[in-house]
Amino acid sequence: MTRREWLAMISAAPLVRAAGSSDAPAAPVSIARCASYDEDVTATLGTMFDQLGGLEKLVRNKTVTIKLNMTGAPSQRVNGLAPSLTHYVHPKLVGATAYHLGRAGATRIRFVESPWAYAGPMEDVMLDSGWNPRALLGAAKGVEFENTNALGRSKSYARFKVPGNAYMYPAFDLNRAYEETDVFVSLAKLKNHETCGVTLSLKNCFGNLPASIYGKDAGVDEPNENPKSGRDAVGHYGRRQPSKSAPQELHFGANHDPGCRVPHIVADLVAARPIHLQIIDGVESIAGGEGPWIRGVRVVKPGVLLAGLNPVCTDAVATAVMGYDPRAMRGTAPFKTCDNTLVLAEGHGIGTTDLKRIEVRGTAIAQALYRYDS
Repeated sequence: MTRREWLAMISAAPLVRAAGSSDAPAAPVSIARCASYDEDVTATLGTMFDQLGGLEKLVRNKTVTIKLNMTGAPSQRVNGLAPSLTHYVHPKLVGATAYHLGRAGATRIRFVESPWAYAGPMEDVMLDSGWNPRALLGAAKGVEFENTNALGRSKSYARFKVPGNAYMYPAFDLNRAYEETDVFVSLAKLKNHETCGVTLSLKNCFGNLPASIYGKDAGVDEPNENPKSGRDAVGHYGRRQPSKSAPQELHFGANHDPGCRVPHIVADLVAARPIHLQIIDGVESIAGGEGPWIRGVRVVKPGVLLAGLNPVCTDAVATAVMGYDPRAMRGTAPFKTCDNTLVLAEGHGIGTTDLKRIEVRGTAIAQALYRYDS
């Protein structure tokens, strides 16, 4: 395959696959107004879960793993504000999630994240972020934390194969926390992303990739269990392959455009490691990018929470709440310089981006609308 053939294929893939979107699964999405974290977030989240049919059938007597969104170092701030008021999920929502999972009968609740350039205990990152790990541990029985940037408590990595035709990678090697679970949850933030347009429940899972294997300083042959860099070199730019112990990129060197690469990698990841429940924190956030390192980001207060049972459906509704068309293609906001991750995931048959097929429960999209580009 020549470079020209590869670029033509990867550009056309979303359009070809989206043609079958009417067959993609659909699931309801709940929206709730929540003006601030001082409100009863636990009660609001409970009502949303009830609107989705309750959690008991999904989690009773099961292990639940929740991927947090804590992107960037805790020291990086927007206007000096705590990260949870801008680009991190808020600990009150994390605690409320643990409470409801425990109440619904989950026996093990594991919060995971791959913090920027760090492979130590998750509790340290939480403390540096102004969180109280003890309070989260007390929110329900069986709560624990795992840093998935490396092996952590495990002795080996788990391999997740991409079903069907992969866009970028045939499989991924991840921390075993993503395998040793019955239910996987993406707890994301409602915000823009410089590379992907929006970062919601789908893009949140880019952080599943361990820096020990997919980081700039990952080992060449075997993982580097003390990584100190991010995943840009492998994921965003394709400047190097992951450690040889893991499956390699299918067409390495053919494409170095982050706006193409990252959305395709995320779609592959979510196809390989499905998300069963999505929760999106849009109470307070930022617009214009995913973190304080992006020039021009600004604080926003949409005052909204979203939850759903299909990540494409949930992200489609969330994108609409942000004032965008969830089916927009490259060149149209918010996907001005990137491919649409939602449509790519739809192409894998994960879910539909068609708002007409998605039942919205609770608050209507029009009532929750907060235009991020205004």
